Amino acid sequence: MFKAEIKSDTLKGLVNIVSTLIDEVKFTVGPEGISLKAVDPAHVAMVEVNIDAAAFESYSADETTIGLDLDKVKGVLKLASSGDIISMEQDEDHGKLVFRVGNITRRMHLVDTSGMSDPRFPQLSLSSKIDILVEELQQGIRASESISDHIALTVNSQGFELSCEGDTDSASLIVSKDKLKSMELPDGDTAFRSLFPLDYFANLVKAIPTGTTVGIELDSDYPIKMNFSFAEGNGKVSYLLAPRIESD
Repeated sequence: MFKAEIKSDTLKGLVNIVSTLIDEVKFTVGPEGISLKAVDPAHVAMVEVNIDAAAFESYSADETTIGLDLDKVKGVLKLASSGDIISMEQDEDHGKLVFRVGNITRRMHLVDTSGMSDPRFPQLSLSSKIDILVEELQQGIRASESISDHIALTVNSQGFELSCEGDTDSASLIVSKDKLKSMELPDGDTAFRSLFPLDYFANLVKAIPTGTTVGIELDSDYPIKMNFSFAEGNGKVSYLLAPRIESD
């Protein structure tokens, strides 16, 4: 059993965060909230989301799983205005999730979750950590998109750099240490650098809500981990993106 009410803006943020990687997803539902882990079809990126019951206007649930087609949920969101409350109720007898937006009721067939995997989210210990506003990352992406299909991220004692280099042109975004929200590095003047596919990185960053502080964990030739919160801190998200290994 699952029954809840949620602000349309919160649900839209959740759908944007997940649908950038995958269209159909399995939510693990319990009395304390909802969680999911998903990997994109190419196994290049992963997402882990945990949403506390406090993120909802009302919430009641037993232990269950719910499979949803996120494109269909986007259709429901088009019926709602900013600030609207969307109610959701599981119809276990008919295998549907019932959405109500104002006077509109939408009954959505649930996706079979029996064939969906439960990916393990790796517990990586990465050497450098920074906190940066998502707008900084978005600006660096805009400068890079017409130049190359990959970007390099670097953290050193001076701060953070996002850079790309094409056949003829290059671009870089440099955020000095004092302009970052925070920075943690091991002792020594060490730089950590990894190369990533720009399309994946850009899509992940674009899904992060405006005004969000993003925690980035980086090591040389390791996946990047990006952590952030939404729903007034009641939702926690981690993205993991595999590196592109540079050949000598």
